Amino acid sequence: MKQTTLCMICLCLLVTSLRNEKLMAQVTRADYLRADTIMKCSNLVYSPAIRPEWIDSSHYFWYKNHEKEGDFYYLVNAENGKKQRATDKKGLAAFFSKKQKNLAESLLKEEEKEEKRWQREGEPTPVISPDKKWEAYIKDNNLYISPVQDKEQKEQPKEEIALSMDGSTNLRYDGWSIIWSPDSRKLATVKIRDVQERRIPLLESSPATQRQPILQWRDYAKPGDVIPIHLPVLFDVETRKQIPVETSLYENQYYLYLTGWREDSRAFSFEFNQRGHQRYIIGEVNATDGSVRHLIDEQVKTFIYYYNNYRKDLNDGKELLWISERDGWRHLYLINGTNGEIKQQVTKGEWVVRQVDYVDEANRMVYFTASGFNKEEDPYNLHYCRIRLDGTGFEDMTPENGNHTVVFSADRQYFTDVYSRPDLPPVSQLKRTTDASVVTELQRCDIRALQAKGWIMPEVFSAKGRDGKTDIWGNIYRPMNFDNSKRYPVVEMIYAGPHDSHVDKDFKPTNHLISKLVELGFIVVSIDGMGTSNRSKAFHDVCWKNLKDAGFPDRIAWIKAAAAKYTYMDLDRVGIYGWSAGGQNAMAALLFHNDFYKVAVALCGCHDNRMDKIWWNEQWMGYPLDESYSASSNVDNAHLLKGKLLLINGELDDNVDPASTLQVVSALMKANKNFEQLYLPGKTHSLGGPFEMHKMHDFFVKHLLNQEPPAWE
Repeated sequence: MKQTTLCMICLCLLVTSLRNEKLMAQVTRADYLRADTIMKCSNLVYSPAIRPEWIDSSHYFWYKNHEKEGDFYYLVNAENGKKQRATDKKGLAAFFSKKQKNLAESLLKEEEKEEKRWQREGEPTPVISPDKKWEAYIKDNNLYISPVQDKEQKEQPKEEIALSMDGSTNLRYDGWSIIWSPDSRKLATVKIRDVQERRIPLLESSPATQRQPILQWRDYAKPGDVIPIHLPVLFDVETRKQIPVETSLYENQYYLYLTGWREDSRAFSFEFNQRGHQRYIIGEVNATDGSVRHLIDEQVKTFIYYYNNYRKDLNDGKELLWISERDGWRHLYLINGTNGEIKQQVTKGEWVVRQVDYVDEANRMVYFTASGFNKEEDPYNLHYCRIRLDGTGFEDMTPENGNHTVVFSADRQYFTDVYSRPDLPPVSQLKRTTDASVVTELQRCDIRALQAKGWIMPEVFSAKGRDGKTDIWGNIYRPMNFDNSKRYPVVEMIYAGPHDSHVDKDFKPTNHLISKLVELGFIVVSIDGMGTSNRSKAFHDVCWKNLKDAGFPDRIAWIKAAAAKYTYMDLDRVGIYGWSAGGQNAMAALLFHNDFYKVAVALCGCHDNRMDKIWWNEQWMGYPLDESYSASSNVDNAHLLKGKLLLINGELDDNVDPASTLQVVSALMKANKNFEQLYLPGKTHSLGGPFEMHKMHDFFVKHLLNQEPPAWE
C-alpha cells in the first residue's frame, strides 16, 4: 500500500513537471536580448504627456512632441488655444510678432535651473537688520551685533557688542538661525547643544585612483542615538539683554526651528517635533516678555507624519491653515491664531488632501491636490481641487478619471492638465482657471504602433484586503508573448515604505525594474498594502512599530484574488523582490510568509531598523527603542528563513548601512541557512545596473521557471 501511494505521488510530480515543461518554453539568450531592449519600445509611443514651458509671465507656452514623422515643437496661445508647429524652437520664435520680441528671446534662452541645496555650505554670513543699521553674527560661539559700516568706515576698527557670553563649543548660538524683528529692535536665534554624531565606515575596495582600499566615513545618526538640541532664544537689541524664554518643554526633541517674525514684531514663531514624532507644536514667543503660547499642539498615539505637514500663516498669524489627520483622514483646518482653536475644518470626508499648491488670500481660496473622493475610480489618482477657506465651494478642476498633473501660467489664469492611468495613455489639455473649462485638447497619446509589436497594457486591479472590506489596489504586468493557456510564475515587486504609496498611477510603456523580468516569462505585480500612505490614518497606522507587516496579509489576499480570476497565475511559484525598504520587505516574505512566497531577491535592504537612518526609522518604529525593533528585524528572525534568497548590496551604500546586509549574512550562517549573496564593489544605494539586474533575472529563471539560465557572453 505504501509503495502504491509513493508511486502515485511520483507519477503526479512527473506529470506536473512535464506539464510545466510543455507549457513554458526554454528561456533562451534571445529572450534575454529581447528583454534588454524592451525599453526601446517607448519610441513607439507618439504624443506622450506634454511638458509645458510657460514663457515668462505671458499666456504662451511651448512643448516638444514625439510623433511618427519625428520630434516637433508646438507654440500655444492659451487665450485662444491656437497651436503652431515647427521643427525646432527657432521655428517657434518666428511665429512671434516684432512687438513680442522679448517672448521670442525668452523661448530661445536656455534656462539655468538652480539645483536646490538641502545642505548648508560654508559659514553663515552676518544678517543685516531691516533698518540697515546693524549686522548680527556669531563669534566664538556667541551672538554679536555691530553697526553697519559704509565704505569709508570699513577702514576703521569695527565696534562689536556681545549679546551673549555663555556660548561654548558644545553649547553654541547658531548663525544660520538668526532672524531680526521687522522693527529691528529684537533678535532671535537658537542655541544648540551639540553632540558628536555617529559615523559609519565605508571601505572602497577597488578605487580607480590607487591599488589599496580607501576607508571613507559618513555622518549617520541611527535610532536611539543622542542628537543635538535646538532651543529658541530672544534678545533685546536696545537694552543689550537676553529675554528669558521657558524652553524645558522642548528638551525632548527631534528638531526645533524658527519660522519667522510677525509683521508687527509682536512675536516670532517656531515648529517643534517631539522625539518619537507623536507630538508636534507650533509655538509663538512673545517679543516683550518671552512667554510662549501654542498655536498648534498636535498629539497622537501612533505617529505624526511630519514630512506631510503643511502650515500657512494668514493675516500676520492671526489665522493658520494647517493639515491634520485628527478626524482619521488628512485634511485642512483653519486655526484661530490668537487662541489655537479650530475656526473651520476646511476639507472633510473619507479622502485625503495630498498637497497644498497655492493659497489665494485675497479671495480666501486654497488650491490643492487630493485623492479618494471619487468612489468610482482608483483612490490614489491625484486630482487638482480648490475650496474656500470657510469650507464651501469645493471643486474638482480635473474631473476626468485618471492621475492628473497640472502646470499653471505665471498669473495662474490658465493651466495644462495631463491625465493618464497605467491602462490609459495620456491626454493633454489646456484649461481656464476661472471655471476649469477646457480651452483645447493639446495631444492624445497614440500607442497603436506599440500594441502592434505585441505590447500588453498593464491592468489596474483591486481586491479586498485582510479585513474583507478595504479595497487594495495594484497593477498586473504581462509579457508581450502572453498565452493564457500557459501557467506563469508570479513575482511581486515590493516597496512598502510607509512614507508614501508606491504603485505607478501614470501611463508608462516600460519600467526597467519590471518590464525586463516580465519579458522573460513572468507575471509581475505591484501592490499598495496597508501600512502605506495616502489612505486613511487607520490604513497607515498598520505600520506603527510593525514594519515587518509590510501589508503582506493584504498583498497575499490581492494576489489570490487575481489568481482566482486568472487561472494562468501559478500560486505554487510566487517570488518577490525589492530595493531598500523593499529589500527588507522581500527578505521578510521568506521569514514570515514563506508558505506563500518561495523565492526572494533583496537589494540594498534595511534589514534591521536599528541599523538604519534615524529620521526614517524612528518615524515608524518609535522612540525610545523597544522590542518591536527586534520583532521586525530580519537579522533577529533570520532563523525562520525558508525558500531561495539572494542578497545584493553595495559596499559604498551611504543610504542604508552596508553592515545591515552583512549582519543578516552572519545570522543566516549561524542558523545554517542556505542563501546566495552578491556584494558589489564600488556600488552605492543605486542598484539597478545591468550586472545586478541580470543576476536577479537568472535567480528567478532558475528557481521559479526551474530552468538553467542561458550562458553569459
